[in-house]
Amino acid sequence: MRTELLAHSPTLESVLMVEEAIRKSSNELGKYQLWKKLPRKMMYQTFQTILDYLQYSNKIVIDRDGKIVWIWNPEGVSRLLKRKGLIIR
Repeated sequence: MRTELLAHSPTLESVLMVEEAIRKSSNELGKYQLWKKLPRKMMYQTFQTILDYLQYSNKIVIDRDGKIVWIWNPEGVSRLLKRKGLIIR
């Protein structure tokens, strides 16, 4: 994840908008195509920052063809949390 000061920090609303767009078009679009299909305009640098964050938090991966893939599975995580003996730190 980028550590320099961000001139255009994304809002939570922007992050959620990008997450939703990725979930809807998972494994179909590259970065630029996804950015162009967003329902609202945003600076490309802000979009890049959001993608960096989503990769860092293991919600997305970018495949070898440059397509963005949504990998976060909250249902799977909740199933793991319900298992007896699972230790969370």
